[in-house]
Amino acid sequence: MVSACAQEKSDLSMRAPGAAAAELHPPSPSLSVTPYNSTPRPPRVPSQFNSVRTSRRILALTFDDGPHPELTPRLLDILRQQGIRATFFVVGRNVEAYPDIARRIVAEGHEIANHSWNHPDLTKLGDQGMRREVEDTTAVIERVAGRRPTTMRPPYGAINQRIREALTKEYNLDVILWSVDPLDWRKPGPAVVTQRLVDGAKPGGILLAHDIQAGTIEAMPETIAQLKAKGYGFVTVSQLLALREEPPAPAPATATGPVPPAPTGTLTVP
Repeated sequence: MVSACAQEKSDLSMRAPGAAAAELHPPSPSLSVTPYNSTPRPPRVPSQFNSVRTSRRILALTFDDGPHPELTPRLLDILRQQGIRATFFVVGRNVEAYPDIARRIVAEGHEIANHSWNHPDLTKLGDQGMRREVEDTTAVIERVAGRRPTTMRPPYGAINQRIREALTKEYNLDVILWSVDPLDWRKPGPAVVTQRLVDGAKPGGILLAHDIQAGTIEAMPETIAQLKAKGYGFVTVSQLLALREEPPAPAPATATGPVPPAPTGTLTVP
């Protein structure tokens, strides 16, 4: 699945807010979302997801390509005002450039996740290049924000078996794609971004957006308001994966003919 999840050549020359940013924006209480039952589940093997099966009206709102020095703080203000949590798939070089914003993402209860170091198409890199993109980004997130990512979104959604197996088996990362892409990188305008996200939303959906696009930030208050009006709640990607429901068991087969007679003879058990 390849989407034009383009890394905009934004002006990232401005420095991030000061180290006191997280102190000025202390985390508010998290949305309480619990599984239907408290039975412990066995450890889950990482996999690839566009959405999850659930009967609950919950969504994961995700943002790619930041942190951006101006737009990401504006988005964080909006999410805080709305009382919701999101997942930020960050680019490693931007985390290194704007560490205070990465720390604020975590401090305010959002999930921070791996989106590579330089935003290349991983399928076009050799194994060594791919590993640098993943490992360097995980390392800078851990160093700056104190979190080890458990999810990865390959740039452009470009994935093949080699990359998928490396991410899930070698790095123990869930590969997260999306169920709704508003193509906000094409700058269609805030109203169009809102309409596409709201129209495409379904329970268990993963909504893609970019926090390096000014129009996307402008669209978020109305997008969130309309989704809330439809009864949707918001969780991080990892929360969404934890809440996914197994498909219903198939109905038992029904006999359609006469029951055959029981076998006769001696049953020998070795």
